[in-house]
Amino acid sequence: MKSALSTTAERSTPSPSASPGPRVQPLLTRLDPRTRILAAISFALVVAALHHLAPLIAALLVAVGIMISARLPLAQTLKRMVMMDGFIVAMLVMLPFTVPGDALFTLWGFTASEQGLHQAAVIALKANAVVLSLMTLVGTMEPSTLGHALARLKAPERLIHLMLFTVRYIDVIHQEYQRLRIAMKARGFRPRNSLHTYRTYGYLIGMLLVRALERSERILEAMKCRGFTGRFPLLDRLSYRRRDGLAGLSWAVLLAALAAADILLKAS
Repeated sequence: MKSALSTTAERSTPSPSASPGPRVQPLLTRLDPRTRILAAISFALVVAALHHLAPLIAALLVAVGIMISARLPLAQTLKRMVMMDGFIVAMLVMLPFTVPGDALFTLWGFTASEQGLHQAAVIALKANAVVLSLMTLVGTMEPSTLGHALARLKAPERLIHLMLFTVRYIDVIHQEYQRLRIAMKARGFRPRNSLHTYRTYGYLIGMLLVRALERSERILEAMKCRGFTGRFPLLDRLSYRRRDGLAGLSWAVLLAALAAADILLKAS
């Protein structure tokens, strides 16, 4: 009986070799949040100043490499990028036909220029590289971490408060909107292409704004009762480490290489 119990215990106890080891976090998540914010801002400034396709393609590849190293879900990230491109696709399509220059081809009587096509490609590469880098470097932070890092970087306090409250209560406003829509359906509302429908949606937006204002006043009164004086105390202890310095130096060299390549192509 004792041997059977000991055999069962040995089988139920996992061996040290079979137990999974600690999961290694990506280097990006181990960097100081301030380093990531500064890297995103510097990357956006340098990319916005580029004018040639080769450095811009390299910048886009850098952003893709950062995304892969951060282990972001590929499908969800590409979906967000497509949504962003949807806002500028009309402008990109119109640019080759509106910018004067050397004719490339004619479509339905409209002539597309080489300069316009080049300008459209430059804008598309810049937008995708900058947005992808921001999504990776800044978008993967928790809102509270981002707010604390901005405060440590001496960003305007009102801007930080606005961002934190927006992130906190945007879902609350959406839930209020869903309750108002349910109340409209319960009263037999069916959207149609009519003046009554437009008027009803106007009432919906107005009521949503009124309720948001009333909720904000109640939140402000509750915060004042708890001693809020217009400033949030920072309880975190952010500190730069050696890996932040190495990452910052490598990032500066990379950005300098992109800028130098663009300057050389402009001079040639």
